[in-house]
Amino acid sequence: MPNSQSSLNSSHTVPLEAPRFESGGPMLMAGLRGHFTTSTWDGIPKQWSRFMALGEIPGQVGKVHYGLCFDKPDGIDYLSGIEVSGAANLPGELVTVQIPAQKYAVFPHREHVSKIYTTVDAIWRTWFPGSGHEPVRPAAGAPSFFERYGEQFDPATGMGDIEVWIPIKS
Repeated sequence: MPNSQSSLNSSHTVPLEAPRFESGGPMLMAGLRGHFTTSTWDGIPKQWSRFMALGEIPGQVGKVHYGLCFDKPDGIDYLSGIEVSGAANLPGELVTVQIPAQKYAVFPHREHVSKIYTTVDAIWRTWFPGSGHEPVRPAAGAPSFFERYGEQFDPATGMGDIEVWIPIKS
């Protein structure tokens, strides 16, 4: 499966920890969505800042945040968001995305959040070819993969509790 993250021409890759495998249930995400290329990557943190400034989102489920990545021919669409229980009463600038139930390979990212592309690149370039696993093509409207920022993630330092979730065939 092609992945625009690989087009970053990373000069180094990070050693990957062995993934764990999860069966994720369906989730409804709400957030801000933008289109980015390698030349506009610096807009992603700005999008996160705009999203975080919204505060508590109506119907918000927990405190875990997600970065959804949608491969596009000329880059990615990226959604900065949170799981919600429904789309009612959401601020007008937010969009929703349904993620279906599926199996995932889950990789921890131990570096600064700005280096997450190195983990994604290593997954596609080194892990998938010898893993015996295959990525799943996303369902219509679903992301190619997502980043999960757990409750221990510290936006001030850009460190802690970051994972990359890649849908795989069962």
